[in-house]
Amino acid sequence: MADGLVQALVWGTAGTVSAVFLCLVGDLLWHGLAGIDLDFLTQGVERTGRAGGIFPILVSTFLILAVCLAVSIPIGLLTAILLSEFSRRNPTLSRLVGASLDVLAGVPSIVFGLFGNAFFCIALGMGFSILSGGLTLSCMVLPIFIRSVELGLRAVPSDYRLAGAALGMSHTSMLLKILLPAGAPGIAAGLMLGVGRALAETAALMFTSGYADRMPSSLMDSGRALSLHIYDLTQVTGGRPNAYASGVVLVALLLVINLLASWTVEHIVGGRVQRV
Repeated sequence: MADGLVQALVWGTAGTVSAVFLCLVGDLLWHGLAGIDLDFLTQGVERTGRAGGIFPILVSTFLILAVCLAVSIPIGLLTAILLSEFSRRNPTLSRLVGASLDVLAGVPSIVFGLFGNAFFCIALGMGFSILSGGLTLSCMVLPIFIRSVELGLRAVPSDYRLAGAALGMSHTSMLLKILLPAGAPGIAAGLMLGVGRALAETAALMFTSGYADRMPSSLMDSGRALSLHIYDLTQVTGGRPNAYASGVVLVALLLVINLLASWTVEHIVGGRVQRV
């Protein structure tokens, strides 16, 4: 009887979570799918978003995401390698970095926005720009990405390290040819979590990238991200239909980018370990 009760509880919980997810996606598709067509994806914004398309918004979103990932990936990988592979050499530094990451992961996004505005926009003179928004998002993404990659590297069996040492491989060669490919699932998870947070972020971008809905000509131009565009549409009369349509596009983008990141890491990076 106890086993049946536990099983019913597990299935009930899983069903509740699935129902909430299906209701959310269903509501979004029901209200937003009809508003998506080629013109919506290729035209500029009109009447503060209540008409026209979202092409400049998509361009700004991709540029902000590109800046974020260009900064987060190399710094995140190097820091994760430091924490997972070299922590024994300087445990005090590793504990300090780890504690800092844990604190940063819990900081509200609005605080990151205020920091980005004060440091990138004002102190460094970047103003409200795509570059400021991307750099601010990288500060938010780094703690999640580093911890995910670190856990992925720590999960690599010690036999891999012993085999590399037995073959006379240097630590750097072992990292590049064995450990990083073997830790590909952790890298993929970190990328997906980072991209998800960056695409969905709104509060931090209010203070850094700005609200401009025109086509950006450089990284120093102000640009409105898709999540911020959705928020802005919900605040204007008649903007809800395009807000729903933009929400469908945002979810679709998140799904496609996550699938591409997972496939790239698993098949291109992860496949190398089988050839060593």
